[in-house]
Amino acid sequence: MSNSTEEKNTKKIRIAIVEDFKLTRVGLRCALNSNPDMEVVAESEDAIEGLKLIERLHPDVILMDLGLPHMNGIEATIKVKEFAPDIKIIALTSHDRDEEVIAALGSGANAYCLKDIDPQKLADVVRDVASGVCWIDPVVAQAALNSFPKLDNIGFLPNKSQGEGRVPLTEREFEVLKHLVTGKSNTEIAKELIVSVHTAKAHVCSILQKMCVNDRVQAAVKAVKEGMV
Repeated sequence: MSNSTEEKNTKKIRIAIVEDFKLTRVGLRCALNSNPDMEVVAESEDAIEGLKLIERLHPDVILMDLGLPHMNGIEATIKVKEFAPDIKIIALTSHDRDEEVIAALGSGANAYCLKDIDPQKLADVVRDVASGVCWIDPVVAQAALNSFPKLDNIGFLPNKSQGEGRVPLTEREFEVLKHLVTGKSNTEIAKELIVSVHTAKAHVCSILQKMCVNDRVQAAVKAVKEGMV
């Protein structure tokens, strides 16, 4: 095995945490660093300092609290996506403020998690997001639905091929969509349906195309909004 292959196999996911509550920061750092494939490389209690660290260290994934002082996490997420669109961002939120959730959905984050998420589930979300998967906590999706039609600013693409009719998903795709809405990753969907991860991923890609949405987040919200699941 070549050195480059070994480095690839042992490379850790580099994580930055931007969270103003110290106890939460410590808990997140300990939980994530307990995974051999992850390393917290930066921490900040505010977005202004966090942006400086992120621009300098360029982590793979950022855990971004939305309720930060001075500059909130939504503004910070937008700024990160402007100078480093390849960095993945997991928005940490609570579901008691629907307006915050709506704004977060339009900020460009790759995942939306409640702060009380199970540590092992968070690690799974970090891995999925690092590999390019978008994820939304089902409770966050429900909070967003409470404020429709404000979700127009998310930017759903019109289903020109189907007009106003229902999205023509297959029976299997509907099964996958149900799991997608509950926040399951491709790996978890594959286990539930007893198929390969590659097959699960193919179904998800087909669903996104047929629903004319950009990612899993939009698919989940749109599915619940239109009563598809």
